[in-house]
Amino acid sequence: MPAPVFEYAIVRVIPRVERGEFVNAGVILYCATEAFLACELGLEVERLRALDRRVDPTLVQCHLAAFAAVCRGDAGAGPIAALPQRERYHWLVAPRSSVIQVSAVHGGCGDPAAALARVFATCVR
Repeated sequence: MPAPVFEYAIVRVIPRVERGEFVNAGVILYCATEAFLACELGLEVERLRALDRRVDPTLVQCHLAAFAAVCRGDAGAGPIAALPQRERYHWLVAPRSSVIQVSAVHGGCGDPAAALARVFATCVR
């Protein structure tokens, strides 16, 4: 049986959108065949502050928590969180001009949970 195919994107924090500088803060990964949608987030505040000393890391953490809640489909996370996994994933990785953005979508194959951990360790930590 072939390995499951998945898609993932890097979650980025861009404190000053006009400058385009960012800190990788997580990974979101979706695998339709395994009904797997998850994200792993971890903001390194000092790296963020190196880009903009005025940024409020507590507020950024709140926005990242909302991103994770939508990914999980938490009941209290609003109407987007109630959508099916595929639609939530595509909403989360859609291009936007805000402090929380995602990279281009990349593909891979294998165990989705292991891939999520590997990409997080490689691209965020």
